[in-house]
Amino acid sequence: MILQALHDLYDRLAMDPDYGLAEPGYSVQNVSFAVVLTPEGQLHGFSDEQVDHLIPGPKGKSKTLQKPRQLRLPGQAKPTGQGINPCFLWDNAKYMLGFDPKDEKPERTKLSFQEFRKKHLELEKEIADPAYSAVCRFLERWSPEEAATHDSLAKLGSGFGVFKIQGESGYVHEQAPIRQWWQGKQQLARESATLRGRCLISGQEDLPLARVHEPKIKGVRNAQSTGALLVSYNCDAFTSYGKEQSYNGPVSEAATFRYCTVLNVLLNGAMRNKHRIPLADDTVLFWTGKKTAAEEGIAFLFSGGEEEEKDPESVQDIARLTDVQIFFQALRQGSHALGEDGKTPLYVLGLSPNAGRISVRFWHQDTLGAFVDRLREHFEDLEIVGPPQAREFPPAWMLLKETARDGKDVAPLLGGALMRAILNGTAYPDALAAAIIRRIRADRDDKQHPNRQINTLRAAILKAWLNRSPRFEGELTVSLDSTRSDPAYRLGRLFAALEKTQEDALPGLNATIRDRYYGAVSATPGAVFPRLLRTYQHHLSKLNIGAKVMREKVVQEIMSGIEDIPSTLPLEEQGLFAIGYYHQRQDFFTRKDEEKSATASNNP
Repeated sequence: MILQALHDLYDRLAMDPDYGLAEPGYSVQNVSFAVVLTPEGQLHGFSDEQVDHLIPGPKGKSKTLQKPRQLRLPGQAKPTGQGINPCFLWDNAKYMLGFDPKDEKPERTKLSFQEFRKKHLELEKEIADPAYSAVCRFLERWSPEEAATHDSLAKLGSGFGVFKIQGESGYVHEQAPIRQWWQGKQQLARESATLRGRCLISGQEDLPLARVHEPKIKGVRNAQSTGALLVSYNCDAFTSYGKEQSYNGPVSEAATFRYCTVLNVLLNGAMRNKHRIPLADDTVLFWTGKKTAAEEGIAFLFSGGEEEEKDPESVQDIARLTDVQIFFQALRQGSHALGEDGKTPLYVLGLSPNAGRISVRFWHQDTLGAFVDRLREHFEDLEIVGPPQAREFPPAWMLLKETARDGKDVAPLLGGALMRAILNGTAYPDALAAAIIRRIRADRDDKQHPNRQINTLRAAILKAWLNRSPRFEGELTVSLDSTRSDPAYRLGRLFAALEKTQEDALPGLNATIRDRYYGAVSATPGAVFPRLLRTYQHHLSKLNIGAKVMREKVVQEIMSGIEDIPSTLPLEEQGLFAIGYYHQRQDFFTRKDEEKSATASNNP
């Protein structure tokens, strides 16, 4: 299903020039420089082919970076290994010029250039084109020692290079006679394939089968930079019926090229930000069966876009902003607000690195309407009372970030488990809640992070986890539920009331009872609460009469539902304790704000 969906996507992306999809026999590579030649093959100079890339920043401020230009070049990705593998009319500076500013293996560099020159000179008889002959004349005359005299060459990027003829707009490999020769060579190679058979993707018979699924896949997070394979058989143990390598899973060369090329475009192409998001150790791809506005909204939702959401005017592309707003409207009101066909297929693919291969962490296929409904349910489960600046639709990476001290420390498998729960509408992983509870017990607030320990996002995650847990009875509300009788929930509320009393009695404390006792009281309340209740009486005595009566009413209301303080609390009840604490704290602040408003209105 995965390969078929990618194979079918090729036709759609091929019609959109923004994606720059490579045709069979070609690949998209990063090109940094061009060797500019005269029509007679004399060196005219080196041109920098890098392009400006705008990086959006906060408050509409952007910065510009130089990045290699992406071009369609003949052949696939640069072969790896110790062998000498010159490409056709493109390569790195070692092969094209015998030049490497940090050369550690000069003999190998020299040999690379010789093989590059030999390969192209041998083909000149077959390719009758003046531009190609100019390249050959240049290679005949060029001496790698000359490279050091060209200062501009050392300043160029480390990407690949191509050839260009002075005064012509295109590149040498784009000349019509050269393209025809290359395509004819590719056709001969396909016809001479050693093994033919039925393709498992297209179902067609008598097609040349791919021995290795190429081009290699690049762009998966933490995978090998030279590329990895999604489908491969490289051990004798995989051999069956006398078939070797990928002949064990017969896929035609054409279908292999289509699905690998599409996967590379989604991961590493010009439009990758629209389809790819990093999530913990995974790389998540998503696309729809046809071009939809929702694709833009999904990318915006999962990748963040916090600054743009705060300041919509900073978004330069009005069409993109409109797409995002339509998608958010659908999340609030339902899939019927999408403004497009809700039955459009939607695909989500999670990939993770595995040595020289790529592992499929999860695969989800659904309709766009059902996907939006799942997302809306997810955000409804996360909804919890909080400050006005809290994000309405926090992206998945933001949830995962709360589980670790640093984003790079997020458990590798947690991202995939969370995405599966979101996409399928199932229970969130227990590991997610366990990690959140550990961080609540380990973290401390400070001046830079005043609400780090139990913040809105952590409380929201625990609420969503409990509401979807099949073991949990009753549904947690968005804000304080004074009728809820669970001992853990009430103990959390009680702890918040005791802490607030301490803060009111002794303002300006550097550390409250939360800093000293939260970890112990949330796990073993029976051992800690008696001591806290004794200090509570001391703090209560320092309040004025009105505040003392109000606080005592709250504490008595909470304790009226607690018959016995349990000695320990398991994981689920620790989560409930945290939510009770958070709800009660928010209620205190809400009441304080309301009282201020009432006082202001009575004393204009």
